[in-house]
Amino acid sequence: MPSKYRPQLFGWIGDLGKGCNYLSAADERLIYANDNYCAFIRKTLGNQLFYFFLSGILSVSCVILAILCFFLCDILIKKVEIDLGVLAFTILIFIALFIALYAILIPEFYQNLFAKRGEPIIFNRKTQKVYINESYFFNFKFWRNPLMFLLPAKRRIKEYNWADLHGIVVHNYSRNALTTTIMMVCKPGTHQTIDHIMLDPARSGIGSNLVWGWVNNFMVYFHLANLNDGRYLTTQEDKFNRNYIKGQGWPQWMQDAFNARSLDELAQIKQKYGIKE
Repeated sequence: MPSKYRPQLFGWIGDLGKGCNYLSAADERLIYANDNYCAFIRKTLGNQLFYFFLSGILSVSCVILAILCFFLCDILIKKVEIDLGVLAFTILIFIALFIALYAILIPEFYQNLFAKRGEPIIFNRKTQKVYINESYFFNFKFWRNPLMFLLPAKRRIKEYNWADLHGIVVHNYSRNALTTTIMMVCKPGTHQTIDHIMLDPARSGIGSNLVWGWVNNFMVYFHLANLNDGRYLTTQEDKFNRNYIKGQGWPQWMQDAFNARSLDELAQIKQKYGIKE
């Protein structure tokens, strides 16, 4: 049975339910939690460095191969008797390399180069709001505006309603059978997807479901979400803010909103900073 969310992402495995979840573990990605909000990173430093070097090496290799293909095409075209089969194959290879660079390798390289502190995502259970501050290249677009490649440090900063976020699992088709948990952002009350948020990338087996389960338990106050499961204890909020939030481009109103205890308090914060809904 296919996913109920449309359009469906390539590699879809299954939709994830919301609410209390016994398949739950904070893992190393949970940085901090208190009674108001929790913070998960999407990339550990080890993963970020690994994929940075891998995508960089593959990008350079593809550029070299694309240049060689271009010169080979030029040589073939200038021949008196053109081997159309070899020419067509060379052109196809050139196009494939260009697509790989444009849609996968360069975005992956930028994503890891400009990821800040693991790209934390904030879940406030009192207001049922979710906040992200991430690299533009963290998104799931296949074709991007070419001008965006000239702005590699561009970030997107968003506030979402938890009710509009729905989890799915997709397969990355690697030899290690890794899966990724993605939150589909839907139009309120529909299954029409308008955005995607990576929650937990590149895990084996059911591992990618554990963070989703912990977040759901946290958002509904289920006892399995222990507030001291993270890297920092609940009493260490100042240390968490100093190491992961301050100086990382988060708007001040969002930093205040993390600890908002009601929608009324959130509205007052937005009014204070002149933020329009």
